[in-house]
Parts: sequence; structure tokens; C-alpha cells
Amino acid sequence: MVQELADIGLRIQGLREACDVTQEEMAQELGVDLAVYQEWEATGQDVPISAIYHMAHHFGVEFTEILTGTAAKLETYHVVKNGEGREVDRYPGYHFEDLAWRYSGKIMQPLLVVLEPSVEAAELVTHTGQEFNLVLDGTVVVTWGDKEFELEAGDCIYFNPQYPHGQRCKGDKPARFVTIIAE
Repeated sequence: MVQELADIGLRIQGLREACDVTQEEMAQELGVDLAVYQEWEATGQDVPISAIYHMAHHFGVEFTEILTGTAAKLETYHVVKNGEGREVDRYPGYHFEDLAWRYSGKIMQPLLVVLEPSVEAAELVTHTGQEFNLVLDGTVVVTWGDKEFELEAGDCIYFNPQYPHGQRCKGDKPARFVTIIAE
């Protein structure tokens, strides 16, 4: 797992350098401290999904290509059977599966997210575009700005992700939801 994360950092660095973008410019564009961005390139650890998605869009590559080093190839359709999404582990307590990892030219990124129960406040992030969350199982508390929304199976939220937002699982069993990010 450590080598896979390091490879992500190397791919980010390679794309940035190939596009003649400085670390300072990329950190500023992503809205993070330079030291945080430099750590992402050095280790590949703790890079938010939203940052990877943004960099993929900026550098003109697929989200999956940054994560795996392999470009998506399908342009007509992509069926993903239950449990066959591409695993993307980014944060403790969060488990992501890319639900369109073979599809090329995506205009949105669908992910299945599994959250472990937590009483801690959600870590808040921001990114451009739009986001949609649909809860499949359990209870997800979505923090958006200074509001909190408690969503259960079948509930959804569509929102502007330029406002600080995050999700956490409420209860004693994991929660599953689908998030779709479009930039």
C-alpha cells in the first residue's frame, strides 16, 4: 500500500512537471499550503479525492490514470458489478470504490463510499463543480458550511462543493453512499 501511494505522488509530480506547472501554482490552485502539496507529491498519502479529481481535470487525464497509472479506455459503456469497483483508500474511516474506472472522457466521477462509524466531526474539504450524495445504507451526517443534514437510506443531497463540506457515519454500523462529483 505504501508503494502504491508513493506511485500516486510520482504520477502527480510527473504530470505537473510535464505541464510546466510549479508546486506553488498547483498548491495555490488547490487551495492548500505548499508544504501540504509537497507532501502529497513526496508520499502520495492523504491526497483528497477532490484534489486528485481536480488535478486530473487540470492535466487532461482520467482520475483513474492518476490512481493506477493506466488510462481508461472505454468510450461506449462500462458495467461494474457489485463489489468490482476500483478500490481507492484515501482517509482512515473512508473507503472509496471508483464506479467508472474504465470509462474514458468522464464528465463526472461516481464513487461508492463506505464510512466507518464515528463521533468525530467530518473533515471538511472544498472543490469546484457540483456534488451529489445518495445514501444506500446506514446514516450519513453531511456537514455543509455551518449546517448538518442527517441522511438515511434513500435520502440524497445535491450541493455546491465550493463550500466546506464532509460526511461522517452516525450509528454503530458502517454507512454506504454513492457520491458523484462533476467539475
